[in-house]
Amino acid sequence: MTDADTATADPALHEDGSSQRLQIDTIRTLAMDAVVKAKSGHIGTPMALAPVGHTLWTRFLRTDPARPDWPNRDRFVLSVGHASMLLYALLYLAGVEEIDAEGNKTGAPAISLDDIKQFRQLSSKTPGHPEYRHTTGVETTTGPLGQGCGNSVGMAIAERWLAARYNQDGFTLFDHDIYVLCGDGDMMEGVASEAASLAGHLKLSNLCWIYDSNSVTIEGGTSITFDEDVGKRFQGYGWQVIHVDDANDTEAVAAAIDTFKGTGDRPTLIVVRSIIGYGSSIAGTSKAHGEAMTADDVRGTKKAYGWPEDAQFLVPDGVKEAFSAAVADRGRPLRETWEATLGRYRLAHSDLATELDRLLEDRLPDGWDADIPTFEADEKGLATRDSAGKVLNAIAAKVPWLIGGSADLAPSTKTDIKGKPSFEPGSYDGSNFHFGVREHGMGAVVNGMALSHLRSYGSTFLVFLDYMRPPVRLSAIMELATAWIYTHDSIGVGEDGPTHQPIEQLAILRATPGLDMLRPCDANEAAWAWRGIMQEGNRPAALVLSRQALPTLDRTRYASAEGVLKGGYVLADSDVPAVILIATGSEVALAVQAHEQLKAEGVSSRVVSLPSWYRFELQDEAYRDSVLPPAIKPRLAIEMAGEIGWDRYVGSHGDTITMSTFGASAPIAKLQDKFGFTVDKVVAKAKQLIAEAKS
Repeated sequence: MTDADTATADPALHEDGSSQRLQIDTIRTLAMDAVVKAKSGHIGTPMALAPVGHTLWTRFLRTDPARPDWPNRDRFVLSVGHASMLLYALLYLAGVEEIDAEGNKTGAPAISLDDIKQFRQLSSKTPGHPEYRHTTGVETTTGPLGQGCGNSVGMAIAERWLAARYNQDGFTLFDHDIYVLCGDGDMMEGVASEAASLAGHLKLSNLCWIYDSNSVTIEGGTSITFDEDVGKRFQGYGWQVIHVDDANDTEAVAAAIDTFKGTGDRPTLIVVRSIIGYGSSIAGTSKAHGEAMTADDVRGTKKAYGWPEDAQFLVPDGVKEAFSAAVADRGRPLRETWEATLGRYRLAHSDLATELDRLLEDRLPDGWDADIPTFEADEKGLATRDSAGKVLNAIAAKVPWLIGGSADLAPSTKTDIKGKPSFEPGSYDGSNFHFGVREHGMGAVVNGMALSHLRSYGSTFLVFLDYMRPPVRLSAIMELATAWIYTHDSIGVGEDGPTHQPIEQLAILRATPGLDMLRPCDANEAAWAWRGIMQEGNRPAALVLSRQALPTLDRTRYASAEGVLKGGYVLADSDVPAVILIATGSEVALAVQAHEQLKAEGVSSRVVSLPSWYRFELQDEAYRDSVLPPAIKPRLAIEMAGEIGWDRYVGSHGDTITMSTFGASAPIAKLQDKFGFTVDKVVAKAKQLIAEAKS
């Protein structure tokens, strides 16, 4: 007897004739057929969790397929993004309607059966991992394990903040829940642990993680690496933990979700035991994690389910109608009631309603930048972390949903919003967030907040970008308007030494597609950088700031800092410059000093401040050539970071004064002298380049 025959003999596998079971097996077989047709993808988890997904969507999830962007919908996050066919099958059966980037219906379904047949194909709406903005109904891009878990904490935070600010007596606009399907891999990833710890501390009772404990990973059983009691760990975080012994026991799953919904003082983890690849000959093995099933095994598994063995992409009559009705008949009345409440709210609380409209439409209030300060020329100046902090506070006073915090470094990153409370249990209206020493978790949480239309930011030292690279990358993939604030941006950190002195981090940020990295040279560039960041509704930015004070340049003598908006501009010039000095951040002042020294010696030069390569490359060729004329070959880039990328701007006849090693522990003046960041060194190198060009 084959494994498939053995499976067929198990009566629990076979169709029982109920509509529920027919819907569940439709999810399973659609996933099987899609993966087999694509010859690629993960097949085991959709087969295992189909009963869980079905129970959640048909009995609990508050969403309206006709309005998938309804602000008070429950969120469903598939943190196990490799099991994407589970989500695509649910969206298809629910009849979710597609909307465009402006929220307008296209007249097409979010997912059609033909889309499922195009699983993992170029330009299809069913990519290998769920992609936000690409497929209607996908709440966040998942794939790197743990990120969806972290995003969900940000979504739960956003709901609590929105409720605290906008709910009024007799008007409940926000009371939605966030559900997550996660797995053993998520539980192993540190980002999920960081986010779970924070969620427990914040007592986010609107958050429910459903943990698929199937005890299988790609290399084999989890016993080879992972034998802790996850439930006890989460109890230590302050979560409620519920165990369901069998994923196929839909009543036990429903009872667990009911318990979550009745809990008001903590988040909930539902630990569900499942069999990966349920019903197949590879069930419960690592082969069900990533290997394709054979044609014989697919037929045998369908036979075990009591399914037509040779049918492909079969959706039996009535299945889609019953599933979509279960979702829509609950969600539509809730959405309509919500809209009626919002209509009454507009009359009773017109100012708050107008503010909420702007928030949800990603629009800024009129006069949002009216109080941004202009900084007077000052040779001593300010650290850009200080000036940027002043600008942040000026904007936050006008944009209440500009909120965020730091990884336990707010006194250093200067990102506290003055006079505003902290976001804590019992104070969910707070604007200041304490993420703790959890950079990775902070990044994922901040993305989740942005997914709910908050203008969220997270801050830490630049060198600790290394702890949070994945969410920064994902913010760019998802085109989120998150702001990443990084201070202590160079060897200017000084005595803290090479462990805290970033070298390669600027290159990493610049290499990230769609990420706007801005490194302002003084207080006024910091102000214009913040203006640029706030004006972008679908692009993340990394604002890179100094620890040390930088001179505030005299803008009556040098060009306006508004040039930041174009990424680069001519700051200081000569009639016919013989050399171009290009710099960012703290090194711009050094370039200006060298420019003045060269002028005193009768050598003409130009200084270009280039705070954002991303923005500069968006300008047309004529503008770029006006700043960096191709005819001027001697060019010198100055930056206290790695050299990578500067060849684009200095060309084959130029050079750089940059870092080729890690830094050292010493006062900043000693470090600048050691590594060549002095006026004399810049002047000498500029003259050398001019001489070489002439020869």
